[in-house]
Amino acid sequence: MSEYHIPVLLDESVSALISSPSGTYADATFGGGGHTREILRRLSPEGHVISFDRDSDAIANRPDDDRLTLIRSDFRWIHNHIIHQGYPEGIDGILADLGVSSHQFDTAERGFSFRYEAPLDMRMNQEAQLTAADIVNTYEYEDIEKILRLYGEVENSRKIAQLICKARENSQIATTGDLGKAIETALPKFAEHKFLAKVYQALRIEVNQEMKSLEKFLSGAAKALKPGGNLVVITYHSLEDRMVKNFIKAGNIEGKAEKDFYGNSKAPLKAVNRKPILPQESEIAQNTRARSAKLRIAVKEEE
Repeated sequence: MSEYHIPVLLDESVSALISSPSGTYADATFGGGGHTREILRRLSPEGHVISFDRDSDAIANRPDDDRLTLIRSDFRWIHNHIIHQGYPEGIDGILADLGVSSHQFDTAERGFSFRYEAPLDMRMNQEAQLTAADIVNTYEYEDIEKILRLYGEVENSRKIAQLICKARENSQIATTGDLGKAIETALPKFAEHKFLAKVYQALRIEVNQEMKSLEKFLSGAAKALKPGGNLVVITYHSLEDRMVKNFIKAGNIEGKAEKDFYGNSKAPLKAVNRKPILPQESEIAQNTRARSAKLRIAVKEEE
């Protein structure tokens, strides 16, 4: 497990999640199974964990524990699955770590990283149709520019989109190397890796429809929690963190407060921590991928 993925903010997130050792909890993003294993370690024999992942590689990490139900599914369907598992009244807590697993980054042929020469893939569900190559080769210029600007917050997104469209006129952009060559003239000196990381983030989010999945997950998670249940979410970039923060505050990703006839907030959750919890310097030193992580905690309001 440790080689597959090092869990981020492990103690902080699991401590925030568990209110009762005999409760039922969901790990919405199983990945390497680090958070799930820690939840199981802290639960009593009566406790139960329901974990989700859409990546078949992740499912292969299942620990041998009768208290675990592992479901291969996008976490956007969490409410449906919780009902189907026999919890119509909801469960005690839900945890989601929105990061890409180290295994996905480090498996060259998955195409998640510009560090390796590989097909431009980036699918978390390897049975899905859309790949990053499809985006750069078939999307219109305007759509590529919008994806880069919104999902990657890429500076000079127009120039990058232009270079991609120009390069594909001569030959398909099929690999990570092809993409690198297509946009190399626009890469800032001494900051190429940081810039490429933003481009790859934007394409990955579009391939996996991550923002749509996150919006549906937040709505479903709020419904799948018992009153008093905890929602614990770890984010890694400003776009998803803003969505989580807004949903906790207002019950929607836009952050627009809605009130009932009596002036009470319609938001189903209440923030536990006003400011996100950040990793300690010691954790970042051991796992550099933790450096951008932010942990937000909310509790479902009593009805």
